Amino acid sequence: MKTISKYGSMKTFYKSPDNIFTLFNNDCNDILPCFKESIDLIFADPPYFLSNGGNTIKSGKIVSVNKAKWDEIPEKSELYKFNLKWISNCRKALKPEGTIWISGTVHNIFAILQALKETKYKVLNVITWQKTNPPPNFYKKIFLQSTEYIIFARREKNITHLFNYDILYKINNQRRMSDVWNLPAVQRWEKECGNHPTQKPLHLITRIILSASKAGDIILDPFSGSGTTGIASNLLNRKYCGIELSEEYLEYSILRKKQILNDDLKSLAKLKLKDLKALNNDFW
Repeated sequence: MKTISKYGSMKTFYKSPDNIFTLFNNDCNDILPCFKESIDLIFADPPYFLSNGGNTIKSGKIVSVNKAKWDEIPEKSELYKFNLKWISNCRKALKPEGTIWISGTVHNIFAILQALKETKYKVLNVITWQKTNPPPNFYKKIFLQSTEYIIFARREKNITHLFNYDILYKINNQRRMSDVWNLPAVQRWEKECGNHPTQKPLHLITRIILSASKAGDIILDPFSGSGTTGIASNLLNRKYCGIELSEEYLEYSILRKKQILNDDLKSLAKLKLKDLKALNNDFW
């Protein structure tokens, strides 16, 4: 049975024994304003709204692209309101010098960019994540879809942000890192506790957190899903707050966190991450 405890004035769904992994079973718009400029970095993987009745290939089989009700395509006006609301509320949670990172595809990334501009963020980069192992595509009238995008923005136009140039320089073989990242999609070992249809790889989230935060910082994910942002945060000695509506995905996240409470499994996870091996325990 789950224990419901308090995080300030907010009820928590789960808080780990080491007190650095906290989950909330809420709509993010109800809880984000409660953080009141206390968050250092936000990573958000909002719905891409791709559940349109089409098909794709998974494990060599043709399957539906439909994921769940949360991924169904809304009316254009509703989509605009949805993005504007949660992005505005993230701004209330971030520290003035804080940054936000938002993933997307061509299906939603332009709407996200517009919402960021309208809510007075400073857009810094749009990173192209090129997957080294993209999923197959059985349609023969389009190019293989091997990329996603991550918007990197800060809360304030005139307040600078943390950017760990030296760390990224070392990770990238003593060269300045560009805005194109060649990283694999989710690996099989990352799904040992379960499966989430839009799970992000630890390789990707680890790099984001290394880029713009330091040990002890608070990382937040308003669409926590399988908890990858939390696992990456804790592997890097950051605190984590995740917000998620689905209890199923929250339970999956808890199982993943319990894995890395085991020091041997935590060390093994670090060894599997390319960027952490490159750092060799320096900087973090």
